[in-house]
Amino acid sequence: MATSEKRGSTKSDDSAKAIASYIARAPEPAQEMLKQIRELVRSIIPPEAEEILSYGIPGFEYKGRLLCYGAFKNHCGFYPGSPPMLKSLAEDLKGFKTSRGSVQFPLDKPLPVALIKKIVRLRVAENEARSGER
Repeated sequence: MATSEKRGSTKSDDSAKAIASYIARAPEPAQEMLKQIRELVRSIIPPEAEEILSYGIPGFEYKGRLLCYGAFKNHCGFYPGSPPMLKSLAEDLKGFKTSRGSVQFPLDKPLPVALIKKIVRLRVAENEARSGER
């Protein structure tokens, strides 16, 4: 399979290197979580989705901006950027610090794989619906 055909392919080798560098520079507890988030998202998104580096953090585009994620001192931020979707998941997000368009995953807790899968699938569906309206 050619690089451009891989799930979550990057726009360029420079983007892939920049994302790998970002993850490598993150504090050790966050590095593993960032790798898990990246691989989890890549396993779900459509093959034509692309990895990006935006505002200095890794992310994905698919029919527009899909999501971003980043490392901080005590958590990894997950930015699906859809306040209505996150609001609809209020019950699922209990126990996590959230803001309008983001969720914080504490570094000292296991990554909520099922929740991330649910969010990614909802974001893909939102972007597909929006692109179909145009």
